[in-house]
Amino acid sequence: MAARALAGPALAAGLLLAGCGAQVAAPPAPAPEPKTGLAALAPCDLLSSPDRSDAGLTSLGKDKVIGPARACDWTVSGLFGLTVTLDDTAAVTDLKTDGGKALTVGRREATRVPGDGSCAVLLPAGAKASVQVDVTNASFRDTNLACRRAVTVAQLIEPKLP
Repeated sequence: MAARALAGPALAAGLLLAGCGAQVAAPPAPAPEPKTGLAALAPCDLLSSPDRSDAGLTSLGKDKVIGPARACDWTVSGLFGLTVTLDDTAAVTDLKTDGGKALTVGRREATRVPGDGSCAVLLPAGAKASVQVDVTNASFRDTNLACRRAVTVAQLIEPKLP
């Protein structure tokens, strides 16, 4: 009978100890919110292989960050460089556009800002968002060519923007 009296507490203690080693699964983490607007886009993915060919680009772009904005750089050695910047924090109206000229790119009212052998096309992409297409010729000459290149790229990416 003494053996039975000890067996009950020993069995209970064994069950408790077995439970201490069991792992309890953590509750599943909530699904991340899907990205929307410009945040859903990757700058280097905006130009497909045929788009890059149409723009005169011969290589893939390289991701970079410019202040709070995400960007992609392409370089055609000895000819020109292209940067496409996605800015979730500044509308076109927030950007410095001295000397800029209005133009229509797809369904958007854009701004073209020529420089010395360079040109930027600024596209609105929401109330507080913009996309900037910058082209700089290696020679820092022929602003008209830089603007033609920038407008071409802006036309290629515009349909992909929110």
